[in-house]
Amino acid sequence: MLFTIGELGEKIRDRSISPVELTHDCLDRIERLNPVLNAFITVTADSALAEARIAEREIFSGEYRGPLHGIPIGIKDIIDVAGVRTTAASGLFGGGTSRDRRLPGEDAQVVRRLRCGGAIILGKQNLHEFAYGGSSMIGFFGEVHNPWDPARIAGGSSGGSAASVATGLGFGAVGTDTAGSIRLPAAYCGVVGLKPTYGRVSTRGVVPLSSSYDHVGPLTNSVYDAALMLQVLSDYDSPNPCVGKPVPSLVSAFDELPKNLRVGVPRAFFFDDLDPEIAGATEKAIDIFRQLHAEIRDIKLEVPTDRTLASAEAYAYHKSFVERSPELYQTETLRRIQSGASISAQEALRASRELQASRHDIREIFNDVDVLLTPTVPIPPRLITDLREHPEQLRPQELIMLRNTRPFNVWGIPAISVPCGFTKDGLPMGLQLASAPWRGNVLLQAAHEYEQATEWHKMRPELLRAP
Repeated sequence: MLFTIGELGEKIRDRSISPVELTHDCLDRIERLNPVLNAFITVTADSALAEARIAEREIFSGEYRGPLHGIPIGIKDIIDVAGVRTTAASGLFGGGTSRDRRLPGEDAQVVRRLRCGGAIILGKQNLHEFAYGGSSMIGFFGEVHNPWDPARIAGGSSGGSAASVATGLGFGAVGTDTAGSIRLPAAYCGVVGLKPTYGRVSTRGVVPLSSSYDHVGPLTNSVYDAALMLQVLSDYDSPNPCVGKPVPSLVSAFDELPKNLRVGVPRAFFFDDLDPEIAGATEKAIDIFRQLHAEIRDIKLEVPTDRTLASAEAYAYHKSFVERSPELYQTETLRRIQSGASISAQEALRASRELQASRHDIREIFNDVDVLLTPTVPIPPRLITDLREHPEQLRPQELIMLRNTRPFNVWGIPAISVPCGFTKDGLPMGLQLASAPWRGNVLLQAAHEYEQATEWHKMRPELLRAP
């Protein structure tokens, strides 16, 4: 059994369990399971134990900082941790010349926020190279494996983060999401993945993929835990994040369950060509909301699919690296990056204006509904061997995987994936909910109410029961 952050926080606070014990527990599981999952690139065991001992002394002396104090957390290896190399799962940063290696002298803002909250940093987690893909198949350190079936992909790009949370290699993780990179692997690994409103969480100290779409958010084993983490992460570059202006409480959202909830179901596009088992699980989820007295409304959305700006911004960041050291990229990543080379400034400007118009227009739908509901991913996780043997299928498959999550990055609105069932092969499926911008409290309320009406979030992979 794995405890949630909320449960562990209470045990730490009343001193029935110590941060040092928790950290040793996580490090033991990393040692045992990481060879199977390939979820961590760098494990900072010594510093994690040192942080745990400090947290224990602080808590035992009455200096309790909050629900993340003493909780071991993993960080996607695209986010800077001072003194620890940031590889982005690439040979460029992870194996290139000293000129290219990224060894940050300071923490990313989200890591600073975690440290202010007393969290223990366990290390850096594997991902799809430079976050440019949805499978976590492509990277200098190899594929991430799904904890429910290691023969299958974990999803991406935050694949190592999701796999780690599912198996207790840390009780939460911080990932990034540019087109679905938190929610997709959360769905495939049977955990909760939350993409906040664009701008709620700082991206300073995060290797960019596309700055107009990049979000940072938590992966956890419960909706409540996601709220706890987002409460700590929420900050936009305060000079001193430990004393910055507090954000409105997200945890208090659970004190009042939503009344007369209006759930919008956009069937066109988001329900097209679904795997039959995912379609069935989604319809059951809709029925559960009906049983919770929610009003279900079928709606239509104009869904943006243009990727011009994302491609242009990705190329702009990588241009100098590609010109100097193209051989240090994985071949497929290099191809994707170079696809943005021919995009003109005028085309990028047009796409940027369309993005802002889309973010303005989406607000209108929330005059009629409180949350949107879709399947997170249209298809179950694929076999790694199949994608290895047919590499030409990888990108088309990833675009299908990311089809339902990408629009919410364009709109910049908060979205969450929660477990909603398992296929006949024992693979997790995810339900995606979204709300109006800056209405994360409504989103968390709805997700939490659904979660508590089901048992899916309590399931754990067989790997945890193996000796």
